[in-house]
Amino acid sequence: MKMMDEAIKMAKKAFNKNEIPIGAVISFNGEIIAKAHNTVETKKDCTCHAEINAIKKACKKLGTKTLEGCEMYVSVEPCAMCAGAIIHSRIKRLYIGCEEPKTGCCISKVNLLKPGLFNHNVECYYGIGEDESRGLMKNFFISKR
Repeated sequence: MKMMDEAIKMAKKAFNKNEIPIGAVISFNGEIIAKAHNTVETKKDCTCHAEINAIKKACKKLGTKTLEGCEMYVSVEPCAMCAGAIIHSRIKRLYIGCEEPKTGCCISKVNLLKPGLFNHNVECYYGIGEDESRGLMKNFFISKR
């Protein structure tokens, strides 16, 4: 749960910056190598999702173009763009806090991580830190109405 706690901390950081509260952490051999949150509004760039930001940081840290053997913890289910980036970066395992019923592409809308669908399979686990992750999202969108 330690890694997901860090992802949730990153989501809270996004929330405080008026960004959709999603945080991501990437670990290698049990050690955090990258942490990130959404920066879409701040950077005015629709590709600056937490997962993409974390993947870029982790690749830079390891000096590689892929993240074989790494694990990602993300507070909210990844969208199609992020699920694709997770597959292409060759992350070994993905841990997801809560589902995203409108844009999630790992279980909610479609499952891009379905074993055998692509040339790399990502092990996927759900529900770690689910209540807190869902609460952050809910409170963020309530504050926007």
